[in-house]
Amino acid sequence: MVLLAAAVCTKAGKAIVSRQFVEMTRTRIEGLLAAFPKLMNTGKQHTFVETESVRYVYQPMEKLYMVLITTKNSNILEDLETLRLFSRVIPEYCRALEENEISEHCFDLIFAFDEIVALGYRENVNLAQIRTFTEMDSHEEKVFRAVRETQEREAKAEMRRKAKELQQARRDAERQGKKAPGFGGFGSSAVSGGSTAAMITETIIETDKPKVAPAPVRPSGPSKALKLGAKGKEVDNFVDKLKSEGETIMSSNMGKRTSETTKVHAPPINMESVHMKIEEKITLTCGRDGGLQNMELHGMIMLRISDDKFGRIRLHVENEDKKGVQLQTHPNVDKKLFTAESLIGLKNPEKSFPVNSDVGVLKWRLQTTEESFIPLTINCWPSESGNGCDVNIEYELQEDNLELNDVVITIPLPSGVGAPVIGEIDGEYRHDNRRNTLEWCLPVIDAKNKSGSLEFSIAGQPNDFFPVQVSFISKKNYCNIQVTKVTQVDGNSPVRFSTETTFLVDKYEIL
Repeated sequence: MVLLAAAVCTKAGKAIVSRQFVEMTRTRIEGLLAAFPKLMNTGKQHTFVETESVRYVYQPMEKLYMVLITTKNSNILEDLETLRLFSRVIPEYCRALEENEISEHCFDLIFAFDEIVALGYRENVNLAQIRTFTEMDSHEEKVFRAVRETQEREAKAEMRRKAKELQQARRDAERQGKKAPGFGGFGSSAVSGGSTAAMITETIIETDKPKVAPAPVRPSGPSKALKLGAKGKEVDNFVDKLKSEGETIMSSNMGKRTSETTKVHAPPINMESVHMKIEEKITLTCGRDGGLQNMELHGMIMLRISDDKFGRIRLHVENEDKKGVQLQTHPNVDKKLFTAESLIGLKNPEKSFPVNSDVGVLKWRLQTTEESFIPLTINCWPSESGNGCDVNIEYELQEDNLELNDVVITIPLPSGVGAPVIGEIDGEYRHDNRRNTLEWCLPVIDAKNKSGSLEFSIAGQPNDFFPVQVSFISKKNYCNIQVTKVTQVDGNSPVRFSTETTFLVDKYEIL
């Protein structure tokens, strides 16, 4: 089957959305679609019609047609199956089968069409896979959520620390035979009539203010002021309960270090009027005895222009990839210019890129089973001992140019056997008793820190420690595709731009 083009057109033959999978001029595709309604036989119930050179396979959709233009020697049964998939894709993105709705979601439809057919041949995909491939996750949202969760954990840790300080002050006062100190330092000598929730809120608010030593409250007869009583014990009991459930309780120093780390890893991005976001996602599955079962990587360059005077530009792309990625430009990008000179520019140089909108101008894909392409290898060796299993895990970075940050290697553990006994370890670990997992945490893995190991012992069988899952984030992309320069279409004068590069994990498992 050779599919020449896929289009959504009106009953008069006017093209609304058309995606060509081979080199065709605009005049040629418009002429084919304009001739299509005249060739149809209304008296017959066929869903295809042929000319001397091409075959039209079509499906009516209310006032529109979904049309595939193929060669005459293509398999009609495969054509009809592909046509059904195209027809099911359109309602996924359009609420109504109307011309204005199709035009509004034209780019979504084109990206979905590209997942169905590549270079004229049908890809082995279904509707759920197309939905997954075209879905775009927001890295900024993930960073925002991570920062917010860190702030919440710091606030809780500060609340517990403050409660312990107040409890200790009460105990010291009782030992010295004095009355318990009040809540000095919170803006008044005592908090009257407040609830426990108000105390906690006020404690969190005061986290960033200078600490003032508690001042004793002068007794003046009966008072309804909030006193330090059993609340400290309740806090202690609550903290002990969290620890028994496997929750890690941070001290104030740890909270400060976490805050400093967050500031280091999440700096504000300086966005110029021309900003590019280069994002790659990897899906990888390995066998526990070695061997790469599947590795698939998807990358995209998203362009955002915030000043309309920079709308007519060209991006100079430097592609140093030697792994054989498949590149694909946006339909409105001049493909010949990109192939000849590695320049991304619009087919019509008089037009401008959209302003204040993220536009995917280039995407690439790499799928392989070559073991040398694995960025980070994980070897897990559980061996049975008298009381359970001794587990040895090691990692090794194979791509020396990468720098992986916030690496977490998650090992499942048997339930109901308690915490593992850690032997040697490079980095840190967290034991989650509720999820029965051991998380091996490594802040950075790069060429200077390319290998490490973890040893622990626990009751269980070798199969209990799989699948091992890996997550990380990197500011360097895997395929080494970068935008090195941006110039104006007129005069080739350089334009200042900013770039944000992210390499993320979609799924990384050792089964």
